[in-house]
Amino acid sequence: MRGLLLLTCLVLSPSLVFADPAAVLDGPVGGWRHSGIVDRDAEARVAYPTPPIDRGAQRGRSLIEGVIKAQGGVRQPHRLVVNGNPLPLYTDEQGRFVRPYNFGAGSNSVELVSADGQSLKRVQFYEANQSKTPARVRVALGWDDPKAELDLHVVTPDGQHAYWARPVMSNGGGLDVDSVDGPGPEMFTMTAPLHGTYLVYVNYWGNLNSQGYNFEAGSNQNEIITAQISLVFNENTPNEKRETFVVPLRGIGDLQLVKTFTY
Repeated sequence: MRGLLLLTCLVLSPSLVFADPAAVLDGPVGGWRHSGIVDRDAEARVAYPTPPIDRGAQRGRSLIEGVIKAQGGVRQPHRLVVNGNPLPLYTDEQGRFVRPYNFGAGSNSVELVSADGQSLKRVQFYEANQSKTPARVRVALGWDDPKAELDLHVVTPDGQHAYWARPVMSNGGGLDVDSVDGPGPEMFTMTAPLHGTYLVYVNYWGNLNSQGYNFEAGSNQNEIITAQISLVFNENTPNEKRETFVVPLRGIGDLQLVKTFTY
């Protein structure tokens, strides 16, 4: 009996070892690395799944890219969890995705989670480039409607306003990427925040279909769009603190003050 069991295991083991994975992360890879810097590029390769338009101008971004295979022939939105920040993850028809992220020095993690909450792939890596300062303030916006376009707006203590038309501030803060191919993420980052009061807004700007952007009510996918905003202080340090806010948006033009905070 034991010999039969052993033979069965030997027969099955190749298929188990070489089974086609449900998700693949081409980058980043686990382990130890020194940078992996992606500066502004003529080909931003940010797509979800429409052609990329990247108005961000932050340096030191890395690309999170890979493929998630459709399960049962049905492709549903998944989640991308980066250093604990959950973000909606949509793919193209082949299941591929590419997203930018500004990782700081130290330990970082990237996880792909299925629509039903199953962990599909997770990598942990250590960024040894100490010049990559962790974000002291990070605001991440994601939403659950790929046919809607939402915008993140942040006003800093000196009165500067980061949004799609002005992604980079003179005080060192700005949008990592202004994602205009739905449904985000959009992220605001500051590595050396000013002391004072910050205002965080989310705006339902318009909708998106195969003909482009429009302002037609009802052309979005969901009747109520759920926006999730994560506010992270001192990311990836022993003093990290985070808050998450869920905001419903119903009509084009809706502008919600999500949070006022003092740093």
